[in-house]
Amino acid sequence: MPKKEPLCDIIILGGGIAGLTTALALTKYAPASRPPPQITVYEVRSEPATIGGAVNLTPNALRLLSHLGALQEIRANNYGKECGAVEVFDLYSGAKLSESSFRGPEGKGLGNPPFTALRITRGESLKGVLAAIEKHPNIKLICGKKTTEIQEDKNGVRLTFEDGEIVSADILIGCDGIHSVTRLKHVEPERKGIYSGICNAFGFAPRRKTASGAYEETHFETSGMNFGRRGILLTSFHDEKKDSIYVGALMQVPEIASRDGWKARGADAEKTRKEMFARYSGAVNPLINHVIEDAQDLYLWPVFTLSKGGKWATDRVMLIGDSAHAMPPQGESTGIVFEDGVLFARCLGRWMEKNDGALVKEAFDAYERLRRQRIDIAFDESQSVIKTVNDAGWLGHKIKLTIVPWYLWWTRVYREAHFTEDVTTCELKY
Repeated sequence: MPKKEPLCDIIILGGGIAGLTTALALTKYAPASRPPPQITVYEVRSEPATIGGAVNLTPNALRLLSHLGALQEIRANNYGKECGAVEVFDLYSGAKLSESSFRGPEGKGLGNPPFTALRITRGESLKGVLAAIEKHPNIKLICGKKTTEIQEDKNGVRLTFEDGEIVSADILIGCDGIHSVTRLKHVEPERKGIYSGICNAFGFAPRRKTASGAYEETHFETSGMNFGRRGILLTSFHDEKKDSIYVGALMQVPEIASRDGWKARGADAEKTRKEMFARYSGAVNPLINHVIEDAQDLYLWPVFTLSKGGKWATDRVMLIGDSAHAMPPQGESTGIVFEDGVLFARCLGRWMEKNDGALVKEAFDAYERLRRQRIDIAFDESQSVIKTVNDAGWLGHKIKLTIVPWYLWWTRVYREAHFTEDVTTCELKY
């Protein structure tokens, strides 16, 4: 029996961070003995864009971006601000309680090679990845394409777009987020996003200056989490200039008019600002009130999640990132998406290299066997995020202040083990 030819055409739905880094990974981990696969990324927006605030790229995330050539672009453009640790403060006393450090035993970072973390806007991280994409002629990004139909048979996958164009490929990868068309139209239509009842409210506040012309002093080095009775307010630099402070908070919003993030305008923006003031009133540090008062371009991002588990793949279609396992926001969520794409690309590359006639579903199954447990653990851990918006009361707050330092100390080894984990080297068991 002649050997089956390796995949040559791959379609990715979703031109955000997940889709583009997956395209880079599929290129990097394709068999060196053969030409790289032809990858077409289709994005529904008219141009590459992302809505969101400033994310913290942890050491494992930076390591993977470096493998894919995107971190070099980010560094070359001086995007982001290095973050040695996320510091934790009591909102009402201003006291520093503890920190979650990325410095490692020698102060150079965690893992091999060592990395600390990088606080960066989603927009600038996307620019860095796009710059890396431009260096790979086998990857094509096409914007303004809305998928209306997905069909699959033993020979491949066919997509129909709203403008009538029909395209086909050997496999389809859905990297199109929580409201994934790939999932809702094909893989598991009944598994829909569930609104959590909370929104992430965020904006960017120009840093105030004192009478002497110096910048107002900050209590944090790069990123500070300010614990209050009714949640955590994040304040952080996001670039080397340090002339702007990112401010973000999770807030209860019982009714939601849009499933997508949107910019709060006029009365809505002031309503959001008043809610932030109410949640974080009583702060001893005047900077807290200043950043809430000065925050510009306030956004509300409704937090939708998927149920635990679910179906990730068919015979020729695979879901990656939030399209497969969206969960409440947590410090490692962006790194998890990068790990998804790289691990999947390694599994697919191994299958292509074997070229023994086996169905591509073998690679899909291998990926799921390697990935499911890690995602299930992350999902369980993320559920505590929803509870942070509840009013703990003064006694509950005092108890929390006592527990947090011990919890960070107790879990340090566990966190660092994940930050040093490298899915580019783990064994592929098939």
